[in-house]
Amino acid sequence: MLPDELEHYLHEHIPLSKAMAVSVVVANQDEVVLSAPLAPNINHRETVFGGSASALATLAAWSLLHLRLRADGFSSRLVIQRNTMDYDLPIDGSFTARASVEWVSDWSRFIRMLSRKGRARISVASVLEYNERVAGRFCGEFVALDGGTQDN
Repeated sequence: MLPDELEHYLHEHIPLSKAMAVSVVVANQDEVVLSAPLAPNINHRETVFGGSASALATLAAWSLLHLRLRADGFSSRLVIQRNTMDYDLPIDGSFTARASVEWVSDWSRFIRMLSRKGRARISVASVLEYNERVAGRFCGEFVALDGGTQDN
C-alpha cells in the first residue's frame, strides 16, 4: 500500500484522522510515519493537544499492524485494547509519529496464534517526533480478530 492509499484509507475509515489533517509520510510493512499540523490539533496553550498527540501515535502503530497483516494475507479487524502515552516535550508545530518493526513484539507468535485461534494480541510502540527530537512515547496492545485470509 502506497502512502497516499493509506492516507485515503485512514481518512475514509477513521474520520478523526481527516479532522486532524493527518498525512502519511512513509507507509510500508517495516515502518509507518504519519504527520499532522498544529492548527487542527492546537490546545489553549498554543501547543498540540495531548489527545491529538496520542491519537497520531496510536494511528501510526495501528497502521503498521494493518499493513503487516495485509502483507501476510490477513483481513483481520484490528482494535486497541490498552495503551500508555508519555509526553516528553511540548509541541508547538507540525509533528510526526513513527512506528517501526523494531517496536513490534514477537510477530511470528502473533501470526501463529491468529492463524490457529482467529484472535491474537501484540504490543507495538511508536514515538512522537518534533524538531528532530523525541517528544513522546506510546506503547499499545492491539488485538486482531477474525484472522481470515484475504480473497486476493
